[in-house]
Amino acid sequence: MWDDFDEEENWDEGDEDDFNNEQERIKRHPVMRKAQDILELTQALVGVLDEQAKEMYGSFMMEDATLICGKFAGAEGVDDYILKMENAVIMKVHARHLNSMTYSVAMVDTHSEEHLQLLRDAINDFKMLFVDWVKDFDPSKKFDDGWGLFLD
Repeated sequence: MWDDFDEEENWDEGDEDDFNNEQERIKRHPVMRKAQDILELTQALVGVLDEQAKEMYGSFMMEDATLICGKFAGAEGVDDYILKMENAVIMKVHARHLNSMTYSVAMVDTHSEEHLQLLRDAINDFKMLFVDWVKDFDPSKKFDDGWGLFLD
């Protein structure tokens, strides 16, 4: 059953180098670096929340920060405009949600406003990088997936 897939036939050392180079390019991208900053700030913030605030907000905040990184990698890994836009929209939604969560946390936790503001500032910096990144998407490279989104 699995004999149809022969790794030796389809994969060579050059493919592995190309894959590793692409992964490094994505990691070094300014948008990904800022997304990683947001993830680290979120982890630190959630780590010091009181138990009630952590239970109410911690998992949502971590989900938001993690998805921003993952969706960026997904968008950068393809050429298709529609897939890039879908991932970009998800990133935007989670960044906005994470930002709004900082205000919710401020209402229920005695957490330092300076720490919350650091995360808000990082999200704002991310937004500026994000806007420039999305401008570089090539709308001529789109493949209709049958869902009707981003087709002009």
